[in-house]
Amino acid sequence: MFNSLSDRLTATFKNLGGKGRLTEAQIDGTVREIRRALLDADVALPVVREFVAHVKERALGEEVSKSLNPGQQVVKIVNDQLVDILGGETRRLHLAKNPPTVIMLAGLQGAGKTTLAGKLARHLKSEGHTPLLVACDLQRPNAVKQLQVNGERVGVPVYAPHPGVSSESESVTGDPVAVARDGVAEARAKLHDIVIVDTAGRLGVDAEMMQQAADIRAAVEPDEVLFVIDSMIGQSAVETAQAFNEGVDFTGVVLSKLDGDARGGAALSVRHVTGKPIMFASTGEGMGDFEVFHPDRMASRILDMGDVLTLIEQAQKSWDQDEAQRMAKKFADREDFTLDDFLAQMQQVRKMGSMKKMLAMMPGSAISRQQLEQFDERQIDRIEAIVRSMTPHERNAPKILNGSRRARIARGSGVQVSEVNQLIERFGEAQKMMKRMAAGGGMPGMPGGGPGRGKKSAGKGKKKQKFGNPAKAAQAEQEAAKRKTANPTGAAFGQAGAQDFDPSSLDLPKGFEKFVK
Repeated sequence: MFNSLSDRLTATFKNLGGKGRLTEAQIDGTVREIRRALLDADVALPVVREFVAHVKERALGEEVSKSLNPGQQVVKIVNDQLVDILGGETRRLHLAKNPPTVIMLAGLQGAGKTTLAGKLARHLKSEGHTPLLVACDLQRPNAVKQLQVNGERVGVPVYAPHPGVSSESESVTGDPVAVARDGVAEARAKLHDIVIVDTAGRLGVDAEMMQQAADIRAAVEPDEVLFVIDSMIGQSAVETAQAFNEGVDFTGVVLSKLDGDARGGAALSVRHVTGKPIMFASTGEGMGDFEVFHPDRMASRILDMGDVLTLIEQAQKSWDQDEAQRMAKKFADREDFTLDDFLAQMQQVRKMGSMKKMLAMMPGSAISRQQLEQFDERQIDRIEAIVRSMTPHERNAPKILNGSRRARIARGSGVQVSEVNQLIERFGEAQKMMKRMAAGGGMPGMPGGGPGRGKKSAGKGKKKQKFGNPAKAAQAEQEAAKRKTANPTGAAFGQAGAQDFDPSSLDLPKGFEKFVK
């Protein structure tokens, strides 16, 4: 969503690198480029003006002029302002003291409320809650059916006493306000601790929709009213948010379709215009493509600095602990890394979601935006097919894979022999790296690591200190001689007098004295 803005800002900051001091003209030029980038990304003009004013004020202050690295300090200032414009701190759901907690969803038709209701229910269920979905959108054709399907997919019950309409020609006969009220009563009776009310929308803001939303709010007295906004609708997002804030008085914002290719800057404006925090973000079509909105992490993504914390959280949710412990034990015991292990690890990674999204969260990655877009997720399927086309013996001992075996594997997996060869070659490199790491050699290419690090250091004593002054050199030699005399080689734990040890003082069997001399 923010790719264009991210690329523009990153290119702007590259021009600041390596400068020992920034002039006022350079800061003005940088601020001007930031303003253009924000306007091109569809950020609202009042938001851009305030953002740029704060950045310029701080950039011209002492924190940059006295900084050792002014370029990095300007990036930090922009990052701080982005965090501020996105809400500052992460806003969590306010749960009711006496369950159930009622969450009402509001927004225009097509914003993705019904899909988001299922995603939110899945998210809350994973945190140990027992949510109930209530179908109050009786106006959009098959909206009730869609919510029931979503509820079935995530394993959450749906309260839907009225089927709604199935076509545009049908007239609405049910009362959504009564359905919402009865849904809360049903949740209280069946001990659900959270109720998610899916309401109807319109293609545009109108009085009838606002009145219905206001009536449902008055009937169920929700603890949270979440305004679901399509991140791709442009500047009209700000006007729509203002209208809903006046009509329904929502408590938080949910950004849907954040994985789209629109410029997305309007989403940055919603919090500033309404004063209400962004709480969640929908990042894909799957029910698991949903995350809590962290302003600091989103700012880091926009500035192309990655989002390691979200990556770690996803890994903790999806990673099989037993498999992780098995691999850790195997690594500690220096056992060979096999293709079966490779396949198991790849399946664990796939549980975390899209590889593109994970790669985009990596900071300092050498992968360009174009390479990331060209990444083919199906390549992982082909690798899995190749490995599964091997016999158990071939997976454990890939060295036996001769030409005929590789041809058979290629036919079985539907790929070319060259792809099989590439996989075996890459696996061989990975296997060598794992062996080096298990032997204490460290990760190749990392500071302090690399192949043979342990071997090179083994057997080497401390380097003799060299002095250019002959007097100092002579003094150092005398001190070394004194230390050697006071602590001779062979002394137990370096203690003086250990060489005078008398074996006869020990109560040993006769004849054993010769073994301790």
